Amino acid sequence: MRHLHRIGRVVDVDQLRAFVAVARAGRFTRAARRLGTTQPSLSRRVQQLEAQVGAKLVVRTPAGVVLTSAGERFLAHAERALASVDAGRTAIEELSGEPRGVVALGSQPTISAYVLPALLARFHQRAPDVLLRLREGLADQIEERLASGELDLALMNLPVRRLDLAAQKLWQEEYLLAVPAGHRLASAERAITLADAVGEPLVVVPGATSTAALFAACEERGTRPHVVVDADNLEAVRRMVERGLGIALLPRTMAEAAHGSKLRAIQLARGGVRRQVALVHRGEAYLTAAARALRSAIVEGLATRRAKPR
Repeated sequence: MRHLHRIGRVVDVDQLRAFVAVARAGRFTRAARRLGTTQPSLSRRVQQLEAQVGAKLVVRTPAGVVLTSAGERFLAHAERALASVDAGRTAIEELSGEPRGVVALGSQPTISAYVLPALLARFHQRAPDVLLRLREGLADQIEERLASGELDLALMNLPVRRLDLAAQKLWQEEYLLAVPAGHRLASAERAITLADAVGEPLVVVPGATSTAALFAACEERGTRPHVVVDADNLEAVRRMVERGLGIALLPRTMAEAAHGSKLRAIQLARGGVRRQVALVHRGEAYLTAAARALRSAIVEGLATRRAKPR
């Protein structure tokens, strides 16, 4: 087993990971899901850690987990200890000359579905001994999972809220207006703007930048947005548009892939919406040799992709 020694007592590295995950997730169930374990097993590890350090570290409340004063003080030490262990593992991995081990990659759903398959297939050919764990989520969820150490790298929309995360810009893309095939805007012979969406039935993701842009266009014209469906992911939005429920804004990568017999993707003439996608991580010291290799493969692959004409 892997152990750290502290004031004469044995502390298991997995116990530290359990505690940090619970502290960052705020709930045992959420932390267990992120670590790929069961809640009873996670609770047992945290209890064992508390017994080893001789202090209560977390308290369960109806609103979630709260750190005790001892837990708050211990959290930073636990994170540094895990970072040191991970750095040591990286140093050993680098001796082999070939990347190996596990890399946890976070991604927003549109990126994992429309960008990553080709990139990860090429990476697997170059580094067959690396096990890739792909985890999807919204931007704020991905940030927290990165900060807790559950994820090594992530592809996500900017901005990044946390100051302890490093972000490398990869590409910027427009949102296109997605309409059902046969919609009047699909055959318009003039430039289409966001103003043309006013009064149309809308399919949106609440809180998204694209949704805010559609709502602002309606507000400018004194019209309430006519939302027919709000969904929690853009894949559902795309399928709703294909079924004729309404129109939506989709990232170019997704919209162009969906353009076909059921959906038309229309570029906006002006006043459109863009997103900046970045590769995010906790810093060089936290990256294993395998994570660095994956980062390089992603950056190189997307440079090639950006160079291709539209």
